[in-house]
Amino acid sequence: MSLSTLQSLNSLTSLSMGFLELLIIAVGLAMDAFAVSVCKGLAVGRVRASHALKVGVWFGGFQALMPLVGYALGVSFAQVVEQFDHWIAFVLLSIIGINMIREAREGDSCGSNSDFSWRIMLAMAVATSIDALAVGVSFAFLRVNVVWAVVTIGVITFLLSIVGLLLGNRFGCRFKSKAEIVGGAILVAMGVKILIEHLSAAA
Repeated sequence: MSLSTLQSLNSLTSLSMGFLELLIIAVGLAMDAFAVSVCKGLAVGRVRASHALKVGVWFGGFQALMPLVGYALGVSFAQVVEQFDHWIAFVLLSIIGINMIREAREGDSCGSNSDFSWRIMLAMAVATSIDALAVGVSFAFLRVNVVWAVVTIGVITFLLSIVGLLLGNRFGCRFKSKAEIVGGAILVAMGVKILIEHLSAAA
């Protein structure tokens, strides 16, 4: 085994991600879908099982799909930018997190409607999963079991979307901006943790 191969393995090991970290990132990513589900719950008069199933499947499905697409894209460039992988993961997670916090602070309005048609749900699912696409790119530079990662993200989003729908229907919009801020803070914190761990290992 060559020296460069050993260095590559050491780099990947220092950037490994455990289940707890993956779970935390999954919760952070799910906060966008949670916030939109809160709005849908507010807009609909009576929440039915079909409503819960739709938000869970649409949001959970796309939150699982997008990281997989991002991972596939990131793998293409992983070896090229290997020495900067920790910085890329840090920057991507920080930008996503800061953007979530900024959007949450700009307004608390729940601009939603009670339409659960596939056209509306598709648009919302894509909009809330763009962040997951970027996080999937960062997974390419981390030691992550991508299948386990996307399943975890999908299941967490599925569950939190249903919870958001029910909370929004019962309590209104009060959880929306708080959820987005928490989600953004989680992603920034994870990016900082990855960077610190790598720099500490390299010191």
